Amino acid sequence: MDEDEIEDVIEVRDSNGNLLNNGDTVFIIKDLKVKGGGVLKRGTKIKNIRLTDGDEGVLGNSDTMKGLSIKAEYVKKG
Repeated sequence: MDEDEIEDVIEVRDSNGNLLNNGDTVFIIKDLKVKGGGVLKRGTKIKNIRLTDGDEGVLGNSDTMKGLSIKAEYVKKG
């Protein structure tokens, strides 16, 4: 295997310990305040997530808000 073929694998787990993958759909497990004055209600669906290795862990969009950055401990796999 060449160095070019080696990918950095990011392992992010949800609040229940399930392994998340890019493109998964997750749900918010508690109401979260959003910068800019909004609130994400419990049960909000976040579709087509992208994983990060930072503090947030999950990037994605809901039906009402775009560009969300959420800690993985506040989501569960759908």
